[in-house]
Amino acid sequence: MRKFLIKFLCLIAPLVILSYPLDYMISNALKKDHGSPGEHEVWSAIYDGTIDCEIAIYGSSRAWVQINPKIIEDSLGKKAYNFGVDGHNFRIQYLRHLEYIKHHKKPAHIVLSVDAFTLQKREDLYGQEQFLPYMLWNTNVKLYTSNYQGFSKADYYIPFVRYAGQTPVIKKATSHIFYPEKGSDNFRQNGFKGFDKKWGVSIDSLLASEEKYTIKFHKETVTLLERFIQECIKDNITITFVYAPEYITGQHFVINREEAMTQYRKMAKKYDLLFLDYSADELSFKKEFFYNASHLNKKGADIFTKKLAQDLKSIVK
Repeated sequence: MRKFLIKFLCLIAPLVILSYPLDYMISNALKKDHGSPGEHEVWSAIYDGTIDCEIAIYGSSRAWVQINPKIIEDSLGKKAYNFGVDGHNFRIQYLRHLEYIKHHKKPAHIVLSVDAFTLQKREDLYGQEQFLPYMLWNTNVKLYTSNYQGFSKADYYIPFVRYAGQTPVIKKATSHIFYPEKGSDNFRQNGFKGFDKKWGVSIDSLLASEEKYTIKFHKETVTLLERFIQECIKDNITITFVYAPEYITGQHFVINREEAMTQYRKMAKKYDLLFLDYSADELSFKKEFFYNASHLNKKGADIFTKKLAQDLKSIVK
């Protein structure tokens, strides 16, 4: 038995010794990834402490493809950054907020882009690759990602375990190690990326065949949003709710959309927040400014951001 244990330890010891340097090397390489949708760029900027931001823009893809921080800066004279996280509801948006204020001075203003899905919680950890370089021994990341279908408990504590079987991720990291200049330009600019896309016939076909959807409100997420508001008030951070333009036909596919809007209005009234709702804005009736029912193209995003900046002037001093 003793000989077996010695052989076992001799076999496993090199793996244990190498696990952390390998973990560090791969994680560090992934942090330099500039591929779509640019999540590594945002996370790395957060953890590097390099964001100069007075106005922070939070939300899902309806934030990062529709609100241009450069236009906000030029209009209001305040540094802005877009923290929108692709495909996620408020829970992961809040995680990004926590990690941001841990490494930076708190912003004076937060523009929170809300939509029909903000108060839901998806089951899968969409885009889970984005968390890989930052999650080892990270309490906040574990707390806010561990109750999705994605990572195991060991992934948060044991070096390199989370990369086991992640062949495409390891190939990508290896490419960044050996070809560091390849794809070195940022995908997003200050967290924002506009898309020069046009509304296609396929979108009309999709809308015609789309089944209507009912929002499943997640009680803990609703509570978390209210806690977030209370924390910001305590820290003297001004919050503005924004519902960005949404193509009018698409608005009809969410059966209980008005229930979500009512919740936002009630929270805004309760905490004396400005709620800017652009659902009925003229942009919401013009296909030429959208590339699908939920997302403005770059031209539409710039027009919308100029309107938003003008409407924010009353509270941004």
